[in-house]
Amino acid sequence: MRRLGVLGWPVAHSRSPAIHNAALAALGMRDWHYQRLPVPPELFAETVHALGDSGFVGANVTIPHKRAALALADRASEAVRAIGAANTLTFAPDGTIAAENTDAPGLIAALEQLVGLPAHPSALVLGAGGSARAAVWALREAGAREVSVWNRTPERADALARELGARAVSEPARAELLVNCTAVGLERSESPRPATEIGVERSASEPEGLNQLGLTFDQVGEYSYVVDMVYRSGDTQLLAAAREHGARTLDGLEILVAQGALSFELWTGRAAPLEVMRRAARDPLRAG
Repeated sequence: MRRLGVLGWPVAHSRSPAIHNAALAALGMRDWHYQRLPVPPELFAETVHALGDSGFVGANVTIPHKRAALALADRASEAVRAIGAANTLTFAPDGTIAAENTDAPGLIAALEQLVGLPAHPSALVLGAGGSARAAVWALREAGAREVSVWNRTPERADALARELGARAVSEPARAELLVNCTAVGLERSESPRPATEIGVERSASEPEGLNQLGLTFDQVGEYSYVVDMVYRSGDTQLLAAAREHGARTLDGLEILVAQGALSFELWTGRAAPLEVMRRAARDPLRAG
């Protein structure tokens, strides 16, 4: 059995197993299996180093391990080193680990669904973790006119902006495109530990959820295009507000599928069945 998985803490909410196992089944790859790998930070390095010997070909990486994943890699692409965070690890037969970041190209691929989005938009990225780093790098590489970064901890936004050539802002700035890379809006039931441990409240009601993003309902109306990396049953508070204002929106499942397809192709050498993966992502019977 060739094994794949997703490393995170929390990771119970992840729909990556449903997406990847549907893709594997569609291609008749019955000797492959994808699973959740809940790993706390203190056990992350030990676990990653053991995966190759346990039959794992690769693993995705999510909150809060993306920067740690890069630090453990023996090889990393130029892009992933520039981003400073990895979401995809590949385990070679010789025991070495390669790191890649499919969040960045996955985001750009998903943005193609936003009809009318300017070729060189101004953008605001909320957050300063691994996903935010990938988003800022991707937007700059794709030619965004200006990329601003806001985070509830200003020092983290300042550091990210300096490293990746963006502009840190003390409050959410007006822009054409808004990209939420925080975990605000993720359902509390999906987390095995207090939400404050990762710096956000997960089940905040609107307007509390928007306030955690530094926004009011009216301010959301200043963005014509809104992307939320978070995925859940129904719209997040941010996407619901954006839709009420008439903005074009993109949810986290589309981005999850886009980046997952790139990881799938990297590990298997097979073209990812995108429509199969998209249907699996949105099938509530597969979400558990």
